[in-house]
Amino acid sequence: MQPEAPSEAEAQSSRAAPKFHSIWVFLIIDSVSFALFFLVFMVERLGQPEVFSQSARQLSEGFGLLNTAILITGSWLVALAVVSARQGDGNKTRRHLIAAIAVSSGFAVVKAIEYTTKVSAGITPLTNDFFTFYYAITGFHLFHYLLGMGALCFLVNATPRIAAGDERSRSWLEAGALFWHLVDLLWIYIFAMLYLLGVQS
Repeated sequence: MQPEAPSEAEAQSSRAAPKFHSIWVFLIIDSVSFALFFLVFMVERLGQPEVFSQSARQLSEGFGLLNTAILITGSWLVALAVVSARQGDGNKTRRHLIAAIAVSSGFAVVKAIEYTTKVSAGITPLTNDFFTFYYAITGFHLFHYLLGMGALCFLVNATPRIAAGDERSRSWLEAGALFWHLVDLLWIYIFAMLYLLGVQS
């Protein structure tokens, strides 16, 4: 007997739903890109320990810690959204996602204040090698953060379909959550590498 062919609806859902092995490949490649940034930073730090230490002391650990707390809270709310989606509760999923967006928007506000403060003090990517890495790494992360926020906004509109049991929409939510958790994890490394360097020195 030949296996029964999938229905047209199943075929469409299969084509449109994200492939989780592909998503993991993307996340791994993205993580490797950041790892290369981190590796080059550490090599340069060994060559200029005093410059890097003195420059790191000009960063605000308070800003870095605040943004860490913001992203961890946002990740927690996104995780709650995924749990609610698996339970088929579209209303809770939507509320958790909106709360995650609201809380996580604080990251951009803090970053804007931090960048403005640095530029006003005459600290730019051309100041020294430390600040070249600071702007490059945090800017690259900020780009990922904006992509993640866009994904969360997109997923809010998918919550009615999630409540209706649409597996495709739930798969997209789980894929978006994975990306958002990566944004959070990368920031924790950045916070430790850049902001805590001045404390340790």
